[in-house]
Order: sequence, then C-alpha cells, then structure tokens
Amino acid sequence: MSRSDWRDHDWQLIHAAPQPPLLHMALDEALLDAVGAGRRPPTLRLWEWASPAVVIGRFQSLRNEVDFDAAQRHGIEVVRRISGGGAMFIEPGNTITYSIYAPLAMVEGLSFQESYALMDAWVLEALRELGIEAWYQPLNDLASAAGKIGGAAQTRRGGALLHHVTMAYDIDAAKMLDVLRIGREKLSDKGTASAAKRVDPLRSQTGLPRAGVVERMLATFRRLHGLADDRLREEELAQAQALVRDKFGTAAWITDVP
Repeated sequence: MSRSDWRDHDWQLIHAAPQPPLLHMALDEALLDAVGAGRRPPTLRLWEWASPAVVIGRFQSLRNEVDFDAAQRHGIEVVRRISGGGAMFIEPGNTITYSIYAPLAMVEGLSFQESYALMDAWVLEALRELGIEAWYQPLNDLASAAGKIGGAAQTRRGGALLHHVTMAYDIDAAKMLDVLRIGREKLSDKGTASAAKRVDPLRSQTGLPRAGVVERMLATFRRLHGLADDRLREEELAQAQALVRDKFGTAAWITDVP
C-alpha cells in the first residue's frame, strides 16, 4: 500500500466549547475509533479546556509524576490519556492543545520519528510565520531557541493514528513545579526561574493573544492541507460520555500505573 498525502483527504475541524478534562480524554478515543472505522473523515480537533488539569501519558506512573496533594490543593484534576509521552500541566487560558486523527495510510512505511515530524510540520510552519524559529526535536518536542514550546504524543489503533500536541501559551511555573514531580527534580537546584526558561511560552515569543495564535495555526493548516468546519456528532459525544463513566473517570484507569 502506498502512503497517502495530506491533500488526499477531506480534513475536518472540530473546535467546540470548553470541555472538562475527562471528556477530552474520552473524545480522543471516540474520534480515533470513528476515523479508523471510516465513520468520520480525518479530523483536526482544537481543544478548549473548561478547567485545569495534569494529563499523564498512558504508561506513566501516577505517583512518580504527580504530587496528588498539591494537585488537590490547587484544584487541578489528574487524568490519564490513551497516548504515550510525558505529563502535561494544563491551565485553560495558558494552553493550546490539539489532536489529529489521521488514517494509518498517511504514515505507511515511516518510522515513529518520521511520523512525528510529518504530523508536526504544519504547526512549525505556523510558528515560523509568527516569527518563532521553531523546530521538531526528536522524539516528541516542539522546540525554539528560547526553550521548549510543546510536546507531542501518539497512539495507533484500528486503522488510525492519534497525534496529540500540547503547547504552552503562558505558564505558571511555580504552580507547575508544585504539582509535577519530574519538573521539580530536574529544576530543584536552579529554582523556578529555570522552569519558566525551559518551557518558553508562545505569549512571550509572539506578543499575540492566545486566540490570535490559534487563528494563525488554523489558517496555516487550511492553506497547506484544506480544512472544513465540522462539529462533534451526537453519537460521538454519547460514546465519549460513556467512556468517561466506564473507563477514563475510574480509579482503575487513572491509577493503572500507580
């Protein structure tokens, strides 16, 4: 089977109202399944967050990554996603998150590194248009001269690929270090100022409001690959809500790797 190109597909955009963190986790699975089964065309979903969260990767240890007491103190929900990669610290106005649900035909014959580079190319183009010299840093970072901008994660199943990216628009480094253990260990000797430096947000690099950055990203995707406005379907939302109840909202899932 030969590899398909972006323009071989009829890309759809879902950019819905803010959703709670658990529903976002479930929507990733529901939409990945829908694209894999051919019930929905390949889709770009731009997330809006209803509340703060720490999102840990599928294979991460909960206690190694998160200070649960600190998360509760700050009112931050801890959730686990279906893709791999590292922990993400999410605050609604400070984060830009998106998922791409693509047919596996697009990454046919590619290594994991090549598939990440392919899926990240359009957003790097958008960042460069905003004046940021950004690049893909294997395996799963979006980087700039000023520091890391974001991280990607992937999973594949049922004929489709999920490529998930979270980027920092702005960051409360002190709160992040309070909640994420890994950041604290890496940076404890250097203090909070270094945490802010390691992750250099898009706000300081562009001077644009978050909505302006998102607008440029979507315009770039539309120009390069084509993109039609779409919305969540009732059955997709219903499936996601059932997944929250039966899977993503359960202690068994969240503590699967304790």
